[in-house]
Amino acid sequence: MRIPTIVCALFALAACVAPLSAAPKPNIVLFVTDDESPIAGCYGSPVIQTPHLDALAKDGTMFTNAYATTASCSASRSVILTGTHNHANGQYGHVHDYHHFETYANCAAISLPQQLKLLGYRTAHMGKNHVAPDSVYHYDQELKVTGPHDSPNWVKNCEPLFNEKSDQPFYLAFWTHDPHRSGEEQQSVPGDLKPNAFGNPQVGKEYPGIKEVIYDPSKVVVPSYLPDTPECRAEIAQYYQSATRTDKALGALVEALKKAGQYDNTIIIFTADHGMAFPGAKTTVYEAGLRVPFVVHMPGAKPGVVNDAMISHLDLTPTLVDAAGGLDKAANAPKQLAPVEKAGLGENAGKKFTRYQGRSWVGLVGREHGEGWDEISASHTFHEIQMYYPMRAIRDRRYKLIWNIASPLPFPFASDLWAASTWQGVWRKGPQALYGNRTVDSYIHRPPFELYDMEKDAAETKNLAEDPTHKELLESMKKRLKEMQKRTDDPWRLKWEYE
Repeated sequence: MRIPTIVCALFALAACVAPLSAAPKPNIVLFVTDDESPIAGCYGSPVIQTPHLDALAKDGTMFTNAYATTASCSASRSVILTGTHNHANGQYGHVHDYHHFETYANCAAISLPQQLKLLGYRTAHMGKNHVAPDSVYHYDQELKVTGPHDSPNWVKNCEPLFNEKSDQPFYLAFWTHDPHRSGEEQQSVPGDLKPNAFGNPQVGKEYPGIKEVIYDPSKVVVPSYLPDTPECRAEIAQYYQSATRTDKALGALVEALKKAGQYDNTIIIFTADHGMAFPGAKTTVYEAGLRVPFVVHMPGAKPGVVNDAMISHLDLTPTLVDAAGGLDKAANAPKQLAPVEKAGLGENAGKKFTRYQGRSWVGLVGREHGEGWDEISASHTFHEIQMYYPMRAIRDRRYKLIWNIASPLPFPFASDLWAASTWQGVWRKGPQALYGNRTVDSYIHRPPFELYDMEKDAAETKNLAEDPTHKELLESMKKRLKEMQKRTDDPWRLKWEYE
C-alpha cells in the first residue's frame, strides 16, 4: 500500500521538529561570590561549614583545578562575561569611582548577557556587577537586593523569575558582595589591630532571619602563605563567617528552584571572581589569588564527580553559550554575533570581537578527567588605578612562570589589603619579618621572572628562574608565554622588545 505524499511530508516534518521540542534549553544560574578561595568542606576544609555547596558538589561536578585569570574584581568579572582576557577586552582594572576602566563597547557582540538574550533567554542580575558599560553587560531585569551582606534574603526577590510562566528559559547572575572585606572592623576584638568584619554584623547581632555561624580563631586553618598570628587568625574567623553566610544564600536559591520545579532543568555554576582578600592572594597571580571554587550542576550529567581538568574563567562564557546552543565549536565563536549599540561606539570602542579566547568544557561535566586541559594563563595589570603592576603567567601541570613586567617597582597594595590587621601585624616588625613563607621585603620587591615547580613546591617559595640548571626550561616557558600573549592580543607583549 502506498502512503500518501502528504502523510510522508508530515512524518518528515515531525522528525525534524521532535528533537527541538524534546530538548528545551536549560535555565542558567551563575552564582559568583566575591573573593572566595576553594576552602569549602567539599574542598577538604575540616572547619568551615558550607553544607549547601557540599550538597551541590554531591549532585554535580566539582572542578579541583579551576582558576581566575586575574585576582582583581572588575577585571576578573569581565573575563567571566566575555570569554576574553582583560588585557584584550580593555577592562584593565576597577570600573567604579576614579578608577574608571571600562570594557570595549564592541565586546557586546560576544558577551554572555547579550548572547543569551539573542538565544532567547530572559536575563536577570542580582547583587554586585562591577563592570561597564551597560551596553556590553545589559540585563532585562536588575533584581533588588535587601542589603549588601544578607544575600540569603535576596532569594525571595528571585522567585518571580523562577515562577514566571514563559516559553523562554531564564539566565540569572546571582553575584554576592561577600566574603569581600567591608568598611568596618569587628569591635569586640581587643587591641588596636582589629580584624576586618568581612560584612559580618557586630558580635551579638544578626541580619534579619539569618543565624550567623561564629568561628573560633584558634581552630581556623592558616594557609602557608599567611602568617600564623593572632591578627591573621581573627581575620580568617571573620572570613569563614562571611563565606558560610553566603553558602546559606546558595542553599536558599537551590530550595527556591526546587520549589518552583526548575532545579532539574537548571545549570547552576558556583564560583568566585578570585581568591580571598588577603595579601599573598588577591591582586597577585600566585595560586592563592587565582585558584577558585568551581562546582557545576548540569541537567542529565552524572552526579558526585570530581574533575581534575585545568579550566579558567576564560572558558565560562563559551561554555554557557555552548550549553544554550549558540556556539560554533569549529570557529570557537558565537553562531551569531549580538548587535552592538552604535551610539556607544567611538575611537575607543575596540576592535571587532568575533570569537572567544577560552573554550567550552560542557563535555567535561560528569567526567573525572579532561585530556588536553593541562594549561591555564593569567593576566593582571591594575587593581586600583594607582596600582600599576602588570604580571603575566602561564601554568601547566608541573611548572608555572610569572613575568613581573614592572619588577623594578615595589609591589603595590590595594588600600584595604594594606590596612588589613593581618598585614600590619607583620609589616610593623620590619622587612625581614616572615609573612607566611616569604619575608616582607621579598613580597614587596619581586624579580622579573618567577619559575616554580608546582609538584615539588606548591607554595611557590623556591624561584628556579635564576638557577642555571633550569635555563632551558625558563626559555621554553617564556616562549609559551609570548605565544599566549600574541594569541590573546596582549598589548604588553611589546615589552619583550623594548624593555
